[in-house]
Amino acid sequence: MIWAIVALLAIFSFLPVYSAASNLAYSGGNGQTFGYFIKHFVHLFLGFSIIYGVHKIPYRYFKGLSMVMFPVILILLLVTLLQGSTIDGANASRWIQVPFVGFTFQPSTLAALVLMVFVARYLTKIHDKEISLKASIIPLWLPIFSVLLLILPANLSTALIIFSMLMVLAFLGGYPLKYLGLVTGSGIVVLGLFILVAKAFPEAMPNRVDTWTSRIQNFMDPEDTKEDYQIEKAKIAIATGSIYGLGPGKSIQKNFLPQSSSDFIFAIIIEEYGLIGGLFLLTLYLLLLFRIVIVAQKADSVFGKLLTIGVGLPIVFQALINMGVAVELFPVTGQNLPLISSGGTSIWVTCLAIGIVLSVSAKREEIRNQQGDEQHPLEILSEALE
Repeated sequence: MIWAIVALLAIFSFLPVYSAASNLAYSGGNGQTFGYFIKHFVHLFLGFSIIYGVHKIPYRYFKGLSMVMFPVILILLLVTLLQGSTIDGANASRWIQVPFVGFTFQPSTLAALVLMVFVARYLTKIHDKEISLKASIIPLWLPIFSVLLLILPANLSTALIIFSMLMVLAFLGGYPLKYLGLVTGSGIVVLGLFILVAKAFPEAMPNRVDTWTSRIQNFMDPEDTKEDYQIEKAKIAIATGSIYGLGPGKSIQKNFLPQSSSDFIFAIIIEEYGLIGGLFLLTLYLLLLFRIVIVAQKADSVFGKLLTIGVGLPIVFQALINMGVAVELFPVTGQNLPLISSGGTSIWVTCLAIGIVLSVSAKREEIRNQQGDEQHPLEILSEALE
């Protein structure tokens, strides 16, 4: 069922991405949109290859692999942050250029997935044990806040989403609610201190805090700003689409709406496919959520349950946020629509998460035990790290 849902989402994405790519083709390209179609196809092909390869790996190995990947993502996030990239004068160090390959990669997306696996591993270790906030500060919360602080300067929305998902995962993992309240309060204090420091030393993070503030203020009291322009064009697209839509490729607002093939592709989908197309897409995501919960419920270990929820829930949560932004339920966040929007990093990491969910569903541990007792190299590595 999960394979079918993911395949439907991928197939559904081709026409909207191809249609919305005209904005990119004529604003910054050579006017040819077919190249964007091929690029999206390659991203999805590699993504499905990732799903197939990852779902063959017994899910318990991800315990050790999360320990291996954690220092890697810290280094990647630090390197990305120190680049000092700016967009319209604001600090926006989110992407890193991969040497010798020529494409960019967004480490924060991978960091979110690794962090979820890392936390699921820790919660499994303390399952059925007396939990102390003091004892979990260094092994759990210090790594979490280290990653979030590296993401925060350039991408507040991603940091907040990751933190929210971690709180949900910790709650489901049995972490005491009173401690979660203290941690949340500490996070608010850290965010406040960060804003004060950023205000005191604006040259360190040019205009970033001002960008956050303006987005929130614009959401509460719309003004003539770039974010308001995007929202207005998105709402025009949604209103134009009505019930049945204008038809594939017939969107008008794609020519005016910035990020129409990524952040605001949901608005283009409704304009072309109407409310019916939007509800169909929403139904697919909710069905995916339902299947993720079923896989978690049937998992044969605590780690399998927490792992499935930890990597699967953010996919649907991000989709709902993306849709909410398009209809002005939330401020502009810059979050893609999973498996629909164009962009390699988002597609690949989403496919990696789905592969992990399918690995839990496949119950590869039971299959391996039936085939013999010879240890897999990944198992040896995982046990050594544990």
